[in-house]
Amino acid sequence: MSENSLKQKAVKGVAWTALQRYSTMLIQFVSGIILARLLTPYDYGCIGMLMIFMLLAESFIDGGFGSALIQKKQPTQTDYSTVFFWNLGLSAVLYAVLYLSAPAIARFYGIPLLSDVLRVQGIILFIYAFNIVQQNQLRKKLNFKLLSVVTIMTSLIALSVTIIMAYHGYGVWALVAQYILTALIPALVFWFCVRWRPQWVFSWQSFRELFSFGFYMFLTNLLNQFGHQIQGLLIGRFYSASTMGYYSKANSTERLASTSISKIMSQVTYPLYAEMQDNKTALGDMIKKITLTLSYVTFPLMFILLLCAKPLFIFLYSERWADSVPYFQVLCVAGLAYSLQSVNYQSVAAIGKSRTMFVWTFVKRVIGIVLVVAGLLLDGMRGLLVGMVLNTWFSYYINIWLVSKYIGYSWLRQLLDIMPVLLASLVAAAMTYAVGAFCSLSLYMDGLLKLGVFIVFYVAWSVFVRPEAYQYFCVAVKPLIKKIKGKKNKGKKKL
Repeated sequence: MSENSLKQKAVKGVAWTALQRYSTMLIQFVSGIILARLLTPYDYGCIGMLMIFMLLAESFIDGGFGSALIQKKQPTQTDYSTVFFWNLGLSAVLYAVLYLSAPAIARFYGIPLLSDVLRVQGIILFIYAFNIVQQNQLRKKLNFKLLSVVTIMTSLIALSVTIIMAYHGYGVWALVAQYILTALIPALVFWFCVRWRPQWVFSWQSFRELFSFGFYMFLTNLLNQFGHQIQGLLIGRFYSASTMGYYSKANSTERLASTSISKIMSQVTYPLYAEMQDNKTALGDMIKKITLTLSYVTFPLMFILLLCAKPLFIFLYSERWADSVPYFQVLCVAGLAYSLQSVNYQSVAAIGKSRTMFVWTFVKRVIGIVLVVAGLLLDGMRGLLVGMVLNTWFSYYINIWLVSKYIGYSWLRQLLDIMPVLLASLVAAAMTYAVGAFCSLSLYMDGLLKLGVFIVFYVAWSVFVRPEAYQYFCVAVKPLIKKIKGKKNKGKKKL
């Protein structure tokens, strides 16, 4: 595939993925507002306590094969069929494990209801196994149009059903239905829309070839999921379900902001990284452009959310969720680093360094668990959150160091590249906080004032200083703007 062709597909991929992500974000945003008024922190807490078990099981099913199929330049029908049947068999085994261990997990948390919830929610494992090959084929072919349309429609249908169930008092079961529908609808659509069908073949040679790369990706993903969810396990064990609910709402809101753009980029960039894996210079240049573009948008967003957290939560979710605000503000600091994680992580995976990634992921997660547990023991919930922040920034440094070593984009250079954006965001935040402290306004007016002051300062800095990150951002959005204008002009001509 030529470089121009890759660029064209990348632009289209980003456009469709952006449409998907922001449409889904809007749906999740509306969903969060409505469901926060229909459900309680206890309901969210129950689901949050089980997420670690579900995500770990899903990591087992993928087993790194999804990444291996994308990383392999020309996977065969035998490769796809082997992965398909392996996933189905493994999902049956894992569901049996979850089903039998559900009562023990419920006793661990001291909430009997969780046993039935986990047994029903575990059905997702079969759906996920059934669907993974089709999704990865679409990603490998950069067919993000179908992925985007299906994701948006799925979100709308799942949200509608969830709201109806929550309104009629189904509580935590409304959230269970949402998770199942979000997995089931794409699986059915992709089965009929993607022409691929498995052959009745299972090749151990193909399995070993994919597993040689995928095994370490699997272990890496497993460690990442455990590292991301360990705080939920600890909060659920040592605090109430309501506290877990406050944390879950804060965490989901922060992640919605910090990863909204990076998830768009990561769906497109990993296949592109894989195509460019033999050209380290071009790969390093792409990482730099994506990193600066992401930081230019995400850094100011996280500071704005940190400053306006209280009016934001009360306006969106009501006074019931005010206890989530301190958790959210601390998590926003972690979000600065978390927003850039996938850029470096995926580039190292794309060049085939899966074993190296596993080794360093193991180091990151062990240190991360130590930081989180130590924080919990020293200062309770606040200490646990501080441990999460330190863990996130430490993980980010390891990722950029790996890129420095294997791709050539120096870790110091990367830090220096993002420093202007970070410093500008910090100065804007300090000025905004000072203005807010000087003025005595109502809760919502204070939030609007802070939002306005920050945006004015940041935009003025961008226009007058024109930092490199701002220039990359303009280059990135220009094709999308032209495409939108072109469609508008076509519409006017038809009229």
